[in-house]
Amino acid sequence: QVQLVESGGELVQAGGSLRLSCAASGRTSSMRAMGWFRQAPGKERECVARIFLSGGITAYAESVKGRFTISRDSTKSTVYLQMNSLKPEDTAVYYCAADVRVGGTWYQPQSYDYWGQGTQVTVSS
Repeated sequence: QVQLVESGGELVQAGGSLRLSCAASGRTSSMRAMGWFRQAPGKERECVARIFLSGGITAYAESVKGRFTISRDSTKSTVYLQMNSLKPEDTAVYYCAADVRVGGTWYQPQSYDYWGQGTQVTVSS
C-alpha cells in the first residue's frame, strides 16, 4: 500500500504562484510514476502533469504547459507541482496519484493505483 498526502493549496490572486507537495509513504518502492490531477465542481478529473520517478520524464496537459512544472525530490517519495501564472480557471481540488503498474494512458485516472485526499487551490480574479 502507498499513502499520499498533498499540501500547499490555498487562495491566491490571478498571476500568482503556488507550489503543491505530495508526500508518499508505505511501499514507495513500488511506485513507477506519479501524477497531479485536478477536479473543479461539475467537471471531470483532469490530469495536469505526470512524472516517471526513474529518469524524470514528464508530460503535461496543454492547458498548463509552460506554466506548471512537476518535479520529484532525490528520494523519489515527494513530488511537487510548481504552478505559475495562475488563472481563475485553475481553481480546483488538486490530487496526486501514484502509478505502480505503468502501461496505461498517462492522463487517465484509471491508470493510477493510489490517490491522496486532495488540496484546494482557489485563484481569484
